Amino acid sequence: MNIKSLLLGSAAALVAVSGARAADVIVPVAPEPTEYVKVCDVYGTGFYYIPGTETCLSIGGYVRYQINAAGSITDDNGREYLVNDEGDTYQVGSQVRVRLNFDAREETELGTLRAVARIQATNTFGAYSNDAAYRMDQGYIQLGGLTMGYLDSLWTEDDGLLTDTDLPVGDYQTNRISYTYAQDGFSAALSIEDDASGDWIPDVVGRLAYSGGWGRVYIAGSYDERQSGGLIDAFIPVVGGIGITDIDTGGDDGAFALKGGLSLKDLIASDSELRIEGSYAFDPSSYSTIGLFSNAATLGTDLDNVLATVPVEWQVGAGYSQAFGKLGVAVSGVYGETFDFTANPLVGPSVDVGGFSYYKLVGNVGYEITKNFDMLAEVSYTNLDRDGDNGAADNSADQTAGFLRFVRSF
Repeated sequence: MNIKSLLLGSAAALVAVSGARAADVIVPVAPEPTEYVKVCDVYGTGFYYIPGTETCLSIGGYVRYQINAAGSITDDNGREYLVNDEGDTYQVGSQVRVRLNFDAREETELGTLRAVARIQATNTFGAYSNDAAYRMDQGYIQLGGLTMGYLDSLWTEDDGLLTDTDLPVGDYQTNRISYTYAQDGFSAALSIEDDASGDWIPDVVGRLAYSGGWGRVYIAGSYDERQSGGLIDAFIPVVGGIGITDIDTGGDDGAFALKGGLSLKDLIASDSELRIEGSYAFDPSSYSTIGLFSNAATLGTDLDNVLATVPVEWQVGAGYSQAFGKLGVAVSGVYGETFDFTANPLVGPSVDVGGFSYYKLVGNVGYEITKNFDMLAEVSYTNLDRDGDNGAADNSADQTAGFLRFVRSF
């Protein structure tokens, strides 16, 4: 055997061994592609597809810090009806709110299927507050024009006079089922609303509206299926120096009310809006009440937070807003009259109160500090007068209040 044969034999053996070892090598399996969250631009910005589904979800909300200040409610006799723990005739307090909005949508053969959930918690007066538990603020389902769930009454949906304190009558949320037909700017809606009476007859609200680039006009009607002798809780500090609770609204089995409004955009200047609204109630109705006075704990919040809720017979109001880039200003005001009513005072026999007239003025200034961070300062003045009917003496009460708010939205 020569050297050449030895080298060739060694090389052949090496190749054979290498081939055998190569057959034992484990080749890793390629990983499955990761399914990243995809943007859903069908419904606007902020929506993403829930992985593995055709449902689009948007999550947003805000964190808000607010300082409230309320002057005392003062009548013609100099009586003060609002004091703080130190005995001063005013109240000042802080308030923090956190709100989360969830909006899920997808297309079906019956139209857009939507579910909205809004939860929030509000802490008032800092360390000594125990009211910061989260609660459902809204929750409803929509399929095409059908809406069912807990949200604003159709009566006050999309209304208001442009300031944060927007001064509508009958502003509250309720369980409702409603249907809206919309075509070419015109809409017609009918809402069946739970009145919490426990019987089978609900409240009913209807609305007709037309909107375009110029603005919007609407008219709404409500039927309040209240029982005979229904009560509206209230505190009116202008009846001989005694507060009033449980205003008796009378003996009718039902109450009807009408409301209309007009909104005009850019009529006076660009980036402006003018709104006019009016309402009339044929009988005292929960759809025609307004809250007038506030304290530091309730100022600037949305629902059932007032010291005086009065049954309104009629009201007219207007609001105007104007934007100047990052700066915005708005003013609004209403004037109205209440029904005559009898009330049960805190002490003593029932009182034949008569009627009241009132007006409330609101103004605010807002500024965008930076993207998604805004501030708003608002002040209001309220005046309530008794007309002296039924032999009662004239009397009045007024209050000045306001707040400073910072909001970080996301």
